[in-house]
Amino acid sequence: MPTLRTTLFGALLWAGTMGASALVNLLQDNWVTPDKIRTVSLLFAGGGALAFPVGLFAARLVSLGRGWEVAFAATLVGLAAATIGLTAGLYALQYRSYYAEWHAPALTLEWGFQFVFTMAVAFYQFVVLGIRLYVPLGFVALFAAGLWFARQQR
Repeated sequence: MPTLRTTLFGALLWAGTMGASALVNLLQDNWVTPDKIRTVSLLFAGGGALAFPVGLFAARLVSLGRGWEVAFAATLVGLAAATIGLTAGLYALQYRSYYAEWHAPALTLEWGFQFVFTMAVAFYQFVVLGIRLYVPLGFVALFAAGLWFARQQR
């Protein structure tokens, strides 16, 4: 298990980096309004904060007792998957809360279908439109985190 200090410090650093990555891209694109830029940046930061402990745990689990190459690759895959997946999940929850006003009453069959398909559309939309906000700063940070983790495993 990662230490609590490593987990908390890493989560804060990863959250700041992912939020900054989204912020830089949105500012370069002259995107909508400051409120929307702030919301999206905070969403990416929140996803990053949740993803770091999960990605680090997955990387440690996969690379346990193996070489630095495996540790590096496990970090890249684990941290990228956790960051994208958890940020997409937060986006999907926000997306669902917006459309909930027009959905059927909770826990009915129709509501279940609406819930599943709304979440699926939100995940798809995030993959198509949101992943670009990680380029290039997020990928540089991912590479740096992979190197850091591989050095820790030696």
